[in-house]
Amino acid sequence: MRIVIAGGHGQIALRLERLLSAGGHDVAGIIRNPEQADALREAGAEPVVLDLESATEDEVTATVTGADVVVFAAGAGPGSGAERKASVDRGAAVLCADAAAGAGVRRYVVVSSMGADAGHPGDEIFDAYLRAKGAADDYVRAKRGLDWTILKPGMLTNDAGTGLVRLEAATGRGPVPRDDVAAVLAELVETPATAGLTLELISGSVPVTVAVKAVAGQ
Repeated sequence: MRIVIAGGHGQIALRLERLLSAGGHDVAGIIRNPEQADALREAGAEPVVLDLESATEDEVTATVTGADVVVFAAGAGPGSGAERKASVDRGAAVLCADAAAGAGVRRYVVVSSMGADAGHPGDEIFDAYLRAKGAADDYVRAKRGLDWTILKPGMLTNDAGTGLVRLEAATGRGPVPRDDVAAVLAELVETPATAGLTLELISGSVPVTVAVKAVAGQ
C-alpha cells in the first residue's frame, strides 16, 4: 500500500515509517522543515515538504492522491501555545481529512490523545490541546467518505516497547511506549475492519496483533 503520514518527523511517525517500510509499503511523510528530510529517508519514507498550517486543501489533496491510507500524526508539539494547538492539532487534522476525502482516500487513521474532548475545561495549554484534539476527532467522525480509526494513547514514554498492550474503547489512564503506539498504528493501517472505532491504548498484557484483531472482531 501507499501510506502518507502527516507529521512525518514526529517521534511516533518515524517509528511507524520504519515499521511500514520494513513491511514492504510505500511510505511518504509530510514535513514542514526540509532539514528533516534525511531522517525520513533513513526511516524508509519519502519526504514531502509541505507546511500544513499554510497549505491549501488543493495542495494537500494533490499530496495524498493515490494513497491507500492517510495517517494524521502531526502536532504543534511541546512549547507551542494555544493558537498553534488550534491551527495544527485541530486545523491540520481537519485539512487532511478534507483532502483525503477529496482525493478519494477512504482510510484515515488519527493519532489523538487520551482525554481529548472538545468540551474539556481549563485555561492551561494542555487543556487547549485536549480541546483541539477533541474537536478534530469529532470532525473526523462526522466526515462522510472516510473509513476512520482514532487512536488515543495514554501517557507516552520512550521506554523500549514490549509488544504487549491494552487496546479497548476505554482503558483508563496509563503509560505506553511510543514503540508500542507505532506498532499498533501499523496494525491498524493494515486492518480496515477497525474503521469506525475510537480506541484507547495503554501498556497491557495482550500482543499487539492479537489486540488489534480483537477490536476488529477477527
